[in-house]
Amino acid sequence: MPSKQVSPPELKTLLTGLAMGESPRWHERRLWFSDWGAQEIVAADLDGKSEVVVRTPFGLPFCIDWLPDGRLLIVAGRENRLVREEFDGSLVTHADLRGVSDKGWNEIVVDGRGNAYVNGGPGIIALVTADRSARQVADGIAFPNGMAITPDNQTLIIAESHGKRLTAFDIAGDGSLSNRRVWADLGGGVPDGICIDADNAVWYADVPNKCCVRVREGGEVLQTVNLDRGCFACTLGGTRKRTLFLIVTEWRGMDNISDVARARTGQVLAIEVPAPGVGWP
Repeated sequence: MPSKQVSPPELKTLLTGLAMGESPRWHERRLWFSDWGAQEIVAADLDGKSEVVVRTPFGLPFCIDWLPDGRLLIVAGRENRLVREEFDGSLVTHADLRGVSDKGWNEIVVDGRGNAYVNGGPGIIALVTADRSARQVADGIAFPNGMAITPDNQTLIIAESHGKRLTAFDIAGDGSLSNRRVWADLGGGVPDGICIDADNAVWYADVPNKCCVRVREGGEVLQTVNLDRGCFACTLGGTRKRTLFLIVTEWRGMDNISDVARARTGQVLAIEVPAPGVGWP
């Protein structure tokens, strides 16, 4: 008998009309993400039903993650602070980052111990501990973008967009980073948001190459999802954590970011993938 042909997974559109999406996170059975252009944080279910859960009065909500007690952290990058949403919905300053750098902040990831890592400005990573103190733990990052932490809390991987590589650090018991090394040289790949799967592979979003790529340590490409617009971030979620969610937008450059927001070409896409998500975020 002839072998049965297996169709490749279908890329599905979950949401359209976003101003500028970023920072997808699977949390409490929904996909959460920032919409920069609308100054909103949105949550959506697997049927595409969405709601605005936070409107940010401080400008762009660059990136989000959660403390172990369930309170939301938001990177107010242009204000150089980390904002916390209290259980009553009020927004308060969780950590003032100006003492570390006043050059702006970008991505955040909170590990299983409640330590928050934030990167930005002059190519640095800061650690914000449970007592809300902040200190620099790495520097010299070539345009820091997405970060992810392995499920054992032992390794932090960061996307160096201008370096075209993924870089790894060992995490010490006090949250310090050491043993910096190239986890994957991506050749022409330009990594933005990232996530880790159970096969110890990393998915990275790529804006200029309009794709999302799965690589193993060392740089071997395992899978590529080609797209019709720039991919800014990705995360694994869904009922079995085998759904890869992609945040995409027709990018026109930093000088035209207002035009990008007005055009509302942002979308959330979803595709089933081989291995479930692990670690943080």
